[in-house]
Amino acid sequence: MALISAWPFVSPILFFLRCFSSSTASSEGGVFQFDIEGSSAVSTQEATVIRGQQQAVAAGSWVPFAEECQEGFYRTSLGKCSPCDCNGNANRCLDGSGICVDCQRNTTGQHCEQCPDGFIGDVVRGVPTFCQPCPCPLPALANFAVSCYRKSGNVRCVCKENYAGPNCERCAPGYYGNPLLIGSTCKKCDCSGNSDPNLIFEDCDEVTGQCRNCLRNTTGFKCERCAPGYYGDARFAKNCTECNCGGRMCDSQTGECLADNPQVSTGTDCPTISCDKCIWDLTDDIRLAVLAIDESKSTLLSISTGVAAQKRLNDLNLTTTHLQAAMAKKKNHAVLWTIQVDDAADEMNDLLREAATLDEQGNEASSKGLMIQKETMETNNRATQLVQQLNNMRDNIQEISSKMNYYTVQQQLSPEETAQKLSVAEEMLKEIRSRKPFTHQKQLAHEEEYGAEELLLQVEDFHERYNDTRSLVSDVLEQLSEQDVKLSDLQEAIEQALDYVIQTDDINKENTASLQRREKQQEKVKDQTDEVNGILLSTTSILAGPQKVNSELSEIIKNVSGFYAEIDGAKKELQEKIANLSLFDDDLVEKAMQHAHNLRRLADELDSNLYGVDTNGLVQRAINASNVYENIVSYIEEANKAALLALNTTNRVNDAAVGIDTQIIYHKGKSEELLNEAMELHRTADDSNDLTIADTSRHVNGTFARMNALRSHLMRAITKMKSAEPEEARERLEQAKLKTAEAVSATMTVTQATTPMDENVRLWSQNLQDFQHNSAAYDSAVHSAGDAVKKLTEVFPELLDKLRRVEQKAPANNISSSIQRIRELIAQTRSVASKVQVSMMFGGQSAVEVNPKINVEELKSFTSMSLYIKFQKDNPELAASPDRFILYLGNKNAKTYIGLAIKNDNLVYIYNLGDEDVEIPLDAKPVSTWPSYFSIIKIERIGRHGKIFLTVPSLSSTAEEKFIKKGEVLGPGSLLNLEPENAVFYVGGVPPDFKLPPSLDLPGFIGCLELATLNDDVISLYNFKHVYNIDTTTSPPCARNKLAFTQSRAVSYFFDGSGYALARNIERRGRFSQVTRFDIEVRTPTDNGLILLMINGSMFFSLEMHNGFLYLRYDFGFSTGPVLLEDSMKKAQINDAKFHEISIIYHNSKKMILVVDRRHIKSVDNERTAMPFTDIYIGGAPAEVLHSSISSHLAGSIGFKGCMKGFQFQKKDFNLLEEPGTLGISYGCPEDSLMSRKAYFNGDSFISSSQKVSLFTEFEGGFNFRTLQPNGLLFYYSEGSDVLSISMDRGAVVLNASGIKIQSPDRNYNDGKTHFIVTSVTSERYELTVDDKKQSKKNPPKDRAGKSPESIKKFYFGGSPFRTQQANFTGCISNAYFTRLDREVEVEDFQQYPEKVQTSLYGCPVESPPVALLHKKGKNSSKAKGNRNKKVGRDKDKIQQPSTGFKKLYQEVNIQRDPQCHLPMNPKATEHAYQYGGTANSRQEFDHIPKDFSQRAQFSISLKTHSSHGMIFYVSDQKEINFMALFVAHGRLVFMFNADQQKIRIKSQEKYNDGLWHNVIFIRGKNIGRLIIDGLRVLEEPFMGNADTWQVTEPLYIGGVAPGKAVKNIQINSVYSFSGCLSNLQLNGRSFTSASQTFSVTPCFEGPSEAGTYFSSEGGYVVLDESFSLGLKFEVVFEIRPRSSSGILLHGHSVNGEYLNMHMRNGQVTVKLNNGIRDFSTSVTLKQSLCDGRWHRVAVIRDANVVQLDVDSEVNHVVGPLNPKAIDHREPVFIGGVPESLLTPSLTTRNSFIGCIRNFMIDEKTVSFSKAALVSGAVSINTCPAA
Repeated sequence: MALISAWPFVSPILFFLRCFSSSTASSEGGVFQFDIEGSSAVSTQEATVIRGQQQAVAAGSWVPFAEECQEGFYRTSLGKCSPCDCNGNANRCLDGSGICVDCQRNTTGQHCEQCPDGFIGDVVRGVPTFCQPCPCPLPALANFAVSCYRKSGNVRCVCKENYAGPNCERCAPGYYGNPLLIGSTCKKCDCSGNSDPNLIFEDCDEVTGQCRNCLRNTTGFKCERCAPGYYGDARFAKNCTECNCGGRMCDSQTGECLADNPQVSTGTDCPTISCDKCIWDLTDDIRLAVLAIDESKSTLLSISTGVAAQKRLNDLNLTTTHLQAAMAKKKNHAVLWTIQVDDAADEMNDLLREAATLDEQGNEASSKGLMIQKETMETNNRATQLVQQLNNMRDNIQEISSKMNYYTVQQQLSPEETAQKLSVAEEMLKEIRSRKPFTHQKQLAHEEEYGAEELLLQVEDFHERYNDTRSLVSDVLEQLSEQDVKLSDLQEAIEQALDYVIQTDDINKENTASLQRREKQQEKVKDQTDEVNGILLSTTSILAGPQKVNSELSEIIKNVSGFYAEIDGAKKELQEKIANLSLFDDDLVEKAMQHAHNLRRLADELDSNLYGVDTNGLVQRAINASNVYENIVSYIEEANKAALLALNTTNRVNDAAVGIDTQIIYHKGKSEELLNEAMELHRTADDSNDLTIADTSRHVNGTFARMNALRSHLMRAITKMKSAEPEEARERLEQAKLKTAEAVSATMTVTQATTPMDENVRLWSQNLQDFQHNSAAYDSAVHSAGDAVKKLTEVFPELLDKLRRVEQKAPANNISSSIQRIRELIAQTRSVASKVQVSMMFGGQSAVEVNPKINVEELKSFTSMSLYIKFQKDNPELAASPDRFILYLGNKNAKTYIGLAIKNDNLVYIYNLGDEDVEIPLDAKPVSTWPSYFSIIKIERIGRHGKIFLTVPSLSSTAEEKFIKKGEVLGPGSLLNLEPENAVFYVGGVPPDFKLPPSLDLPGFIGCLELATLNDDVISLYNFKHVYNIDTTTSPPCARNKLAFTQSRAVSYFFDGSGYALARNIERRGRFSQVTRFDIEVRTPTDNGLILLMINGSMFFSLEMHNGFLYLRYDFGFSTGPVLLEDSMKKAQINDAKFHEISIIYHNSKKMILVVDRRHIKSVDNERTAMPFTDIYIGGAPAEVLHSSISSHLAGSIGFKGCMKGFQFQKKDFNLLEEPGTLGISYGCPEDSLMSRKAYFNGDSFISSSQKVSLFTEFEGGFNFRTLQPNGLLFYYSEGSDVLSISMDRGAVVLNASGIKIQSPDRNYNDGKTHFIVTSVTSERYELTVDDKKQSKKNPPKDRAGKSPESIKKFYFGGSPFRTQQANFTGCISNAYFTRLDREVEVEDFQQYPEKVQTSLYGCPVESPPVALLHKKGKNSSKAKGNRNKKVGRDKDKIQQPSTGFKKLYQEVNIQRDPQCHLPMNPKATEHAYQYGGTANSRQEFDHIPKDFSQRAQFSISLKTHSSHGMIFYVSDQKEINFMALFVAHGRLVFMFNADQQKIRIKSQEKYNDGLWHNVIFIRGKNIGRLIIDGLRVLEEPFMGNADTWQVTEPLYIGGVAPGKAVKNIQINSVYSFSGCLSNLQLNGRSFTSASQTFSVTPCFEGPSEAGTYFSSEGGYVVLDESFSLGLKFEVVFEIRPRSSSGILLHGHSVNGEYLNMHMRNGQVTVKLNNGIRDFSTSVTLKQSLCDGRWHRVAVIRDANVVQLDVDSEVNHVVGPLNPKAIDHREPVFIGGVPESLLTPSLTTRNSFIGCIRNFMIDEKTVSFSKAALVSGAVSINTCPAA
């Protein structure tokens, strides 16, 4: 019994003795085998922690059983609380046994001491605190191992059947492929059975699969054909037989001898050539060689990163290294020999005398040295073996000691019992030593061992089969799931087909019955006809009666035929209505466009007639204005015609459905009455001629035939109506009636308005052919235009209201899209109307209510308006009452407004911001002194500051007189708060029912007015809502002389982004020739826009502006695809608000040249092809063109905004406004439209300027801002240590002035709406006003002596480059102003700021909460099916990455553009879009989830992908019971979430992995889920659930999930990261822009790419899984292509302060180290720039204290201090960047690397970033932008 109890102590001792006695031999094959490296030993650190925990609980403490032990402890059988032994991987263990529960970090076992299958721990760290997936050869991405383990410090893999190698990195014999390539697998060799039969496997190349030795007279890649000179079937029959053709070739299949070479015909001088077999063999060999070369080429291309290439590179590298060492040795010897020869010149005689002696001594010393060397080597080897044995003994002793301690703890033995059992064990060992060997027992043991080995082989074979089977489970389950889906679809199809069969059977039965009835009726009619014919033969004398009957019958036939046609049409309309209630919208658009084209054609004819005689352009402009509104009315007329058609159709269908039976009975009775009447007439008739009788008979027969046909049609209609859903049809009909009825009244009105307009157009076209320039014709044209305008003003607003109500009641989105198309046409027409530069004459009683295009929110802080004015001085009313009203823009209650009037012979600018009027009279230029022609007025308001400008031009020159007057509000108001629903804009007068404020209550204006701009937008009086008393007959518009304003109007054209010019048949002005040239001048402040576009089918030519630079792309049918020519060197920036002359030259039909400002930018060659175009778009194009097949080739689809002039083709000018296809552009180039008053900041950007300001003395400033982020720095300014900043803190606005903080009481300013800030600093107070809510604090007196108030200071908007407490702002800032010392108050033009970092000066992508989409449930709703919610097997091999605490890296300032670099810092990318999919778990995590998320979750997102699977969105609770996900499965979008225990799945029918952008909205409401795609497809599913129980927790995942997440609910293929681009993510109307963590996510790049790892300017780094020693020896080689001249390349840091850092700074590469003694470094600077856009090789080699740096063969080295105590440290290695907390202060560069890295190797081993331990930030693993 004692022996048994002591056996646990004896067993480790025996193992120790075994290891000690055979330390030089391998431990494999012994009786007692222990995998020392595979076992887990507690590290010193963890042992210390455990001892500390044990000491925390007293050994003798007793806890009553009524109490529970604390977390981390368990109750023993004695009732004590002991610490859990879970190795730090669990917090709970079972009472009594201490077995751990819920092991974390991928561990298992009773004490969480093991890794599960497929995972491996780190033996260096002891207990596996972090189990990683097996790297066989790549973790997760390409893992082909059943399991893995560590041996001799290396990972060994147990590979699957097809793979071999320590890491399964190559294919097993008989298989081929490259496992190192992601996506590649090993496949079985296929040599068609013609390889060596003695081999176990078919012999083929291990990478390409090409068979090596083809037997049986075969050849080919797979030995699939007979060799040359043989024929037969090599693949199946294997009977390749030698040709029997006497040396000639034969057919390879049949063996038929081929004919000899043809003889040369006689009569020529050429000799006869006879070819023997050699030439045929040679040609065949050449043919085979060509095939082999092609195969080899494809093979080489596919294995460029494979094993074979790696092996060749290693061999070549080794040879190079040896050669370099040998050459260095030779060089050193040569130097030594030279020195020896020089020194030995004088001692030659002595050396000759001593040569013999030295030679003898040398030989003796050499022999002794060789002997000593041999003995030293043997001693060294023995010492090495001894050290290894001692290490093994030490490890064994530690293992035995740990197992003894473990057994002691497990058995709860006291020290005395332990000592006793040790003594018993020693006695047993002594007794064992004293006995003789156990020969018999040893033999039995050997037999048992042999049996066990056989059993083990069988178990391993079974285990291997089991693993193979298990590996197929997920695939089988997935296939079963797919088959299940297909079966469900098939079942639905069968059910549908069955319904069709039943319907067909019913129809057949009805047809049969109808046929029988028809046959009976036909017989009856035939009998009756025969009887009638017999009777009618005797009625030849009576013609009057039959003729009367004939006329009556004809009338009835017409009625019946008409009714039949109506019923037939109603039937068709009913069918179409049931199928789709909104098919008539296509007719609507088509008819509208057709009618528009007709009117346009007539207008063009009128235009051409008027052009020759309209010298001043007056008539032309008036008619253009009329044509604009004729087009509007034509569109409206066609829309209402379609609506009326829909109403009539609905009424007819409804009537047919209600009274169809009655109609059948009625017509049947009517037909019988006709028959009886005909028979009666027959009886009474005596005579009739044959012709009349025949005609009568034919009519009667036709009547019966039509009656039968009508009856059959009616029966079929009744059947179909009965088979349809009556309730649903009735509801739809009622909806359609309600919808269309509202448009009827407007239809009639529009018809009445458009009919005379159409007649006027025709009259103009007919009557003005011989038009002479006289006032009568001009007045007539103007009068006609006035009538059209008057009628249009009555109809236009009513139609808009009708359309709005109709759209709100639309039951399906197809109707909404059609109405939206009408809205777009109307908006386009309004845009055209806004550019009508024609004045209106006001007679004192006239008024125009203008429709301002601008949003009233944009007028709050800043208002600017310009207009042209001309007085009618000869009007007696004006002389009697000179004070006149000009304009009013404000609320209807006349409390907040701006206005313009004439008072006391002065032009007065009046505005009221809510308190009192501010009047600014322009008294420097009385109105009575103004000229009799047009002058320019401009009024402006910035906050409370107002200003009025007057410009009086000269008719004879370009000289101008300018007058300015200023004013300001004395009260606190600074905002013009206009209400959108109550704001009005009256010009020239007001309606009688409107009450003006007292300061503007004056008679109406007398004269001509023409609006020019409102803020940045062009505006016109002809874009009106209503007109009052405008009579163009009596008051024609005034002409504006062309000489005036020539500088700003005559030569330029203004594009607002919505219009375009179209020049058709450009060859009418010049021909495409050997040199084809286009010239144009542009001026714009925007970043993007289309300049020129030509299209011919799939061929195109486009010149665009992208990010401020030119981007030219074209395809004239080239075989190689489109050609790109862009300003990649950034030579010419276009968007600087200056005119630039652009020339495009196409030379010799093969070379494209781009020239800007007469400077060559770039050229490119292409295939020789002529330009195949006739038309050219300028400044934009219609939407249908931009979204056609060429859309993928365009950098964007944004119209040009700015000015253009001087467009030429082949040096021939074009007047763009005279081109018939021009739409929505105008003359002139308004300066206000070219200013950049708005800027968008992305969180890393800012703008700055240096001006004469002093913000701490007397200062006032303000600006608008708009954001969805709660925090951010808006404004920053400093004077020495004093700082003035405006920022947002948790939604509130904070002013910080020299430490004094003023905070707004509200915290809701991050709502996506526009807010206005005004800051005021005086000597007494600091004031902060946000949306007219003021806060202030006292300004304490300070000594500011020595500070110059007039010095130039720098200030920042949107952030700063300094490290402040606030992050940079994300959002928009606009209409900024502040007081300066050197100029008046005016709005800041951000375009003029010299420093702009990552800032967009055009557009504001901050979105307001969108309006919810309401749709009724339709037939395409997706319903959850129970058999589709089966759980797919969970993948156990997923990586569980640790969460990172690293913050975003600090980026140095001014990184927008590096002047030293060829490539741009930020490659061309889609704005605000991000690319995912670099790794399996590429993703962004967001920590903020709204509180009302469980009640309503509405998301919207835009996506673009080519992938069939991938996760887009995922959120869940901790146990993943409640979840919500959007993912791609088989190319279809799937929206999935749970409702209690039910899983709701909404799946699209169409595939969306087409590489195009799609907008997706997915909503989880209280009881319904919706998936809306592109606004056209609405899928929804109702559910029952309790919203209060549905709760989820952060984080929210975008683009992918963390390892191990979502596999419980989503199929495994869709759990992986989404591969594609996502943008515009919004939750409940708020944008998500700041992720808490980012993993391998980059901007969505455009353009070409190549293999490599890209580190973007947003910061990021890669942490390698394979660390290397920092202390002794290593070699690192890689290639870089930087986009910035400074950045960290590599960094390693140990816990004791040693580090290695490699970085670039201003193009210099530096390696800096600390080996525990001190810092030392070396650098290399190349002659050429590292930032030249090319790849550069960097290598660093370290050997102890020597470090060598090699950059493109430029070498430098350094010898540092020697550390005798240096040891290896295995620590994480950072590539491309490093967290700032790990950087030392001595490093000169702290920002991350920007650019690409590839071919990274450590100690000649390739490092794959795809299996990195962590990829943090914006890093793309697989894709590197090439441009």
